[in-house]
Amino acid sequence: MPVSESGDMKSASGATGRDTADERAAASRVGDDDSGTERRPRRRPTRRTWTIVFSAVLVVAFVLVGSFVKVPYVALGPGPTYDTLGDVDGDHVVAIDGERSYDTEGQLRMTTVSLNDDVTLFGALGLWISGRYAVAPREEYFRPGQTDEEVRKENVAQFRSSQSNAEVAALRSLGYPVKVVADQVVADSPASRVLEPGDQLVSVNGKRVAGRRDVTAALENTRPGQQIDLTYQRGEQQPRTVQIDLARHPEGGQQGFIGVQPADRADVPFTVDISLEDVGGPSAGAMFALAIVERMEQENLVDGRHVAGTGEIDSQGNVGAIGGISFKVVAAKEDGATTFLVPERNCAEAVSAAPDGLQLVRIGTLDDAISALRNLKAGKPVPTCEG
Repeated sequence: MPVSESGDMKSASGATGRDTADERAAASRVGDDDSGTERRPRRRPTRRTWTIVFSAVLVVAFVLVGSFVKVPYVALGPGPTYDTLGDVDGDHVVAIDGERSYDTEGQLRMTTVSLNDDVTLFGALGLWISGRYAVAPREEYFRPGQTDEEVRKENVAQFRSSQSNAEVAALRSLGYPVKVVADQVVADSPASRVLEPGDQLVSVNGKRVAGRRDVTAALENTRPGQQIDLTYQRGEQQPRTVQIDLARHPEGGQQGFIGVQPADRADVPFTVDISLEDVGGPSAGAMFALAIVERMEQENLVDGRHVAGTGEIDSQGNVGAIGGISFKVVAAKEDGATTFLVPERNCAEAVSAAPDGLQLVRIGTLDDAISALRNLKAGKPVPTCEG
């Protein structure tokens, strides 16, 4: 009996233990269901997801680089034009002080090229697509390592030189006398022992000096060590003749070296002032020279017309080719010009870019330009770039 009871008790105890464990597990599952937080396995990013993320990062990086990072290119386009017969802040752009001058009807516009050095990739693409601008490597316009300030100073120096050449060329054309001065004197050269910048050169090696090229011509057959006569005048003093020993040229060669850079200057008792700021480069010379002639002649060559043009000029009145003519003809037409004075070596490029209705007049010298204006006024034919 006890054994039997003992067996019954074990059986009952085992059944009770299993039931309790099952009930606890069920209760646990019921509790999980009630809380709504059934656990699920974590998913790893697929290859497609990584591809999308990587592509998005690339797009963002490209947009940032294209929008903010500068590229080594410059953008060129039509720049502003300036009426050399007009006024700036109430003063004539070209003013004559101490000699009679005349007001005139019409316009003589010098033209410029806009150059943008702050170009991003997207900016360059946008300007190029517009068709109004051209994009070129920066190295074509700036020397390696050249700073913006150095470029500005160089452009200002060229602009001032163009003004000086324009004055001399114009007054020479009008019949005024011209003198030759020592523009720069090389340090430790034979000239540095006797000359100062601004001294007038009267004769070199016994040859009279009437233009700066005469100085070079007078030294053609000389040799280093040769002694020559130099006559110069300082200010209002009497001319003085000295003997100097020529040196060897620092860059080599057989010709004797004097060490002076001559320049032509108008020898007149009046002054010509050109007032125009924020413009650089040499290409305004021809239009400045024409404006001086127009101011000092009563003839009124422009005769109410709207004339534009460009061209570098030397003190002899020769008009040289310039850059950016394709942009300048566009700017001139947009500002109302009907005639454009083109340096003869720029004619082919000007013809390919000129807008309809703009007459291209070919010039090689200041006298050519004066004659062209005179013939236009009289209704006579003028030389054009087309033929």
